[in-house]
Amino acid sequence: MPTLLIFHEVDDVEHWLSSPKREEIFGPLGITVRTFIDPTKSQRVGLIAEVPDMETFQRIMESETAAEAMKFDGVRPETVLTLVEP
Repeated sequence: MPTLLIFHEVDDVEHWLSSPKREEIFGPLGITVRTFIDPTKSQRVGLIAEVPDMETFQRIMESETAAEAMKFDGVRPETVLTLVEP
């Protein structure tokens, strides 16, 4: 199962942390995530995601559903960086 490390910036860290959108979108796909924040109080956040199916993950991330969730969560899409464990 691929493990992803995803970094991005958000408008409001507390809102992002409390958002139900990650579970709503990733939960039914069997994707589990752990959230992280930058302790220096910046707007940088991160996720470790365990992804059972990369094709499904990529498809959902390119969907309007994901775009709407990112907007709701205040994610700055241009800052998203995804790393895959080799």
